[in-house]
Amino acid sequence: MRLLHLVQHLAWSYQSGGFLAAAARSSAVHRVGVVFAAGVLVGAGLWLLRFARGGHAGEITAAIWFHHGRTPVARTLGRAVLSIVTVGMGSALGREGALKHAGGLAGAEIAALARLTAPQRRLLTACGVGAGMAAAYNLPLGGPLFALEVLLGSISLPLAAPALACGALATAVSWAFLPIRPIYLTPAYAISGAELGWALAAGPIIGAFAALYVRVIAWADRRAPRSAAGRLAAPMAAFLALGAVSIVLPQLLGNGIDVVQRSFLDQAGPVWLTLSLAFARMAASAMCLGAGAPGGLFTPTMTCGALLGGGLGRLWTDVAPAAGTDPGACAVIGAGAMLAAATEGPMSAVVSVLELGQRIDLAIVPVAIAAAGAVIVARLLGSPSIYSARVRQGAAQAQLRRKDAPAPFAGFDPDYRSISSGARAAAAAEALLEGGDAPVYVVDEAGRLVGALSARKLAACKPAPLELMTANDLADPVATISAASSPQQAKAALRRSGAGEIGVTDGRGERLIGTLRR
Repeated sequence: MRLLHLVQHLAWSYQSGGFLAAAARSSAVHRVGVVFAAGVLVGAGLWLLRFARGGHAGEITAAIWFHHGRTPVARTLGRAVLSIVTVGMGSALGREGALKHAGGLAGAEIAALARLTAPQRRLLTACGVGAGMAAAYNLPLGGPLFALEVLLGSISLPLAAPALACGALATAVSWAFLPIRPIYLTPAYAISGAELGWALAAGPIIGAFAALYVRVIAWADRRAPRSAAGRLAAPMAAFLALGAVSIVLPQLLGNGIDVVQRSFLDQAGPVWLTLSLAFARMAASAMCLGAGAPGGLFTPTMTCGALLGGGLGRLWTDVAPAAGTDPGACAVIGAGAMLAAATEGPMSAVVSVLELGQRIDLAIVPVAIAAAGAVIVARLLGSPSIYSARVRQGAAQAQLRRKDAPAPFAGFDPDYRSISSGARAAAAAEALLEGGDAPVYVVDEAGRLVGALSARKLAACKPAPLELMTANDLADPVATISAASSPQQAKAALRRSGAGEIGVTDGRGERLIGTLRR
């Protein structure tokens, strides 16, 4: 956090006041230059991080469910520092990304040192992420709830106790170094029937916008550059475009914390600007993410919700001025509803939004009403959590690859039953029951073969909490053969295995493309 503030003050040449005011005061040349420099830094940083040792560098959700909570140390810390610096220079992503990933890394490393089981490693990694959120935003309850509800998908007693302990300890430690004050200054809104009616009507609208938001973010994330040249060029082009647009709309710069504050005080501007900014902020965050820039999505999501809620509140006031609805209160309600629908974590979203302003009062009722409506609509539209959208897409793509596989030898069948390695234990048990005697193959998010589900391991998985078990934990190794093998080699491999079928992998021996049956 001190690094973030240092970068902001140096990049935008101010000693006091807020980030947005300083950015708005700067000249057009200065604004474009700083944001473009952030793009150059992102490109150079991503290029250098290619040489860091370690495996994946994806979303923390993928690390928890596909990699037993393990995250590469050098790459994770490098992306965290790069995230903080570039957000301070104007990247339209959240500052919590750095603390979230560093917290998850701390949990994973402690779990590794203690030689804990895979389910315990997942729990400790998620607790570390929640602790990072708690420290970043002063959320002793919201951070742990985020870890439980959004990352682990379960609020049970065995999981809640360590998550709450980590969140409370992280918040208390942060108080020793950071100011103890609310992130947002929110007045004591007079909650009446007007706010309740508005929340009931606005919730579904915000839920539909959240579904669009998740799809746009997931689409941009899937198109992040993979080549060395792309990692250098894409951030420069994207940040140059962001800097150019910020000449007219400086509200697009940074994580949006000042925009949220102005929305809560009904100072975001006229209705047309407020609603336009909600879509523009979505596009700006997607563009930064699509260019490969590291950063969080918590505050950008909340910013879009606050802008949309404030704008809809203004429209409601214009239509029914006698109702006495406060657009600032509508912005708070909109922020909570947007977070709930986009993260699939209604309880953590409601608590976090109110905790950020340190006003957990009667406002919880309209926020909860809008959050419930938003989540229902988002689910009806098939929208996943913004944190799992990319992971689910990767697993879906792995399922589709098998349909295009050629038949390398007799007995090859491109159709087989498979399940994602990150699938929960309940889904794995259901797949086993439905499959009968046919094996259920386990593949990771890239389609690589992990093994086959084992009923023996499922029966012996206690005492580990089932909520933390995945298909990866319940898989046994299976015999495989490469599609590049000759028919004679295929027959010999099938005979040696003694099984009714074996897996067939691609030429590199990684991805499952079918099975060989007797």
